[in-house]
Amino acid sequence: MPDPALAPHFLRTRRGRALIYQALALCALVAAGWFLWHNTAENLAARQIRSGFGFMRQPAGFDIGETLFAYSSRDTYLRAFAIGVANTLRVALLGIVLATVLGTLVGIGRLSRNLLVRGLCTAYVEVMRNIPLIIQLFAWYLVITELLPAATEPLRIGPYVFLSKSGLQFPFPDLSGGWTLAVPEVGVFGITGGAAATPEFLSLLIGLTTFTAAYIAEIVRSGVLAVPRGQTEAAGALGLSRALTLRLVLLPQALRIIVPPLTSQYLNLTKNSSLAVAIGYPDVVSIANTTINQNGQALECVLMIMTVYLAINLVTALAMGWYNRRVALVER
Repeated sequence: MPDPALAPHFLRTRRGRALIYQALALCALVAAGWFLWHNTAENLAARQIRSGFGFMRQPAGFDIGETLFAYSSRDTYLRAFAIGVANTLRVALLGIVLATVLGTLVGIGRLSRNLLVRGLCTAYVEVMRNIPLIIQLFAWYLVITELLPAATEPLRIGPYVFLSKSGLQFPFPDLSGGWTLAVPEVGVFGITGGAAATPEFLSLLIGLTTFTAAYIAEIVRSGVLAVPRGQTEAAGALGLSRALTLRLVLLPQALRIIVPPLTSQYLNLTKNSSLAVAIGYPDVVSIANTTINQNGQALECVLMIMTVYLAINLVTALAMGWYNRRVALVER
């Protein structure tokens, strides 16, 4: 056995040096952060600019056109920011679900033996990927607010769903009325009753969905093609149809390839939702901009925006990481 007395000192080993370097890097990072914070605080004080988050308890003084829970201009900035976060989460979660479904269908369509289906799906991917998202959002907003009929003569989608310049009106449970169903009705001055999705929300949701679905389609297509061809041949030897082979053999194995890049697209969709400010949807960025215009505390508002998107994306990444481990191929 080696003599412990002759063993090198811990700080002279590779692990010891690595710990020293990491400690020095951490100290440098903390010092840089303290310097930036101290310097910023001094500059704000010298220019007599208010700082801190005390303003969050003050009345906001502005209305919000689209809310998921009760809000008035007399409520605090904190509640206004909560409205913005809720609106951001709503469009991001719905966009992720719809983009996944649409992208999967288009990706599978690109593998179809039918020339027309394959050509249409390819054209969709190429068009959507090569037009900037902001332009697509403006286009959808123009279609909804200019080309659709007025609310007094809406398009009917089924018996109780209406589409017009005012958005999409549809039935919704009325919790205050003992779980009855509130149904929209067309009146002289427009549509009343039920629930509504505003033109701004619809434009943002459709734009994010169709844009992100084009990228997801390519991820799904490449994931399926990456599965060894022998799997398809084995499924054919067992008598499985092409549809069953895709559903039971190819897609389950392709998931371990699809999930990591799919996570990136989910994160991109959430971050791209910040473009909502361009079409007037009251997300967290829009609320922060209004707050900055009123009280001038830009630093705090920007920090809150960064924190919200960081938190949402970290939760998304953790959830997708857990799912990726569930579907990963394990060697035994």
